[in-house]
Amino acid sequence: MVKTILFGGESGLSYAANAGLSLLRIFAGIALAFAHGIGKLPPSEGLINRTTELGFPMPVVFAWIAGLSEFLGGIFLALGFLTRISSFFIASTMLVALVGVHGADPFSKQELAFMYLFVALAFLLKGSGDWSVDSHLRK
Repeated sequence: MVKTILFGGESGLSYAANAGLSLLRIFAGIALAFAHGIGKLPPSEGLINRTTELGFPMPVVFAWIAGLSEFLGGIFLALGFLTRISSFFIASTMLVALVGVHGADPFSKQELAFMYLFVALAFLLKGSGDWSVDSHLRK
């Protein structure tokens, strides 16, 4: 059961399915980690203040969780390592970004958070595919 939660996913996918999943996983993970996550580590005073404004208890801890979710979660997603757990944290962070940070913004400002949210949800449901670290650890 724990192995399924940590490294689960479908196996035996076609070459085209594995190629498509891998390309999406690698690009989305690297983009999230290096375009968004790395700038949040260590959390700035602004990020900590924003976390406080959103009403999170222990705002420093939650600011670290947000930054690590985007950076390490993105790296892990790109590698296909602990994909479902990483995707859960990415999706949670993007949901907070959509509701708490960009809730009143026009769709053009929300679009990127929506995109990362739905990519994360897809990998949360599907797993990383056969071309991933998780696939090797499943065996």
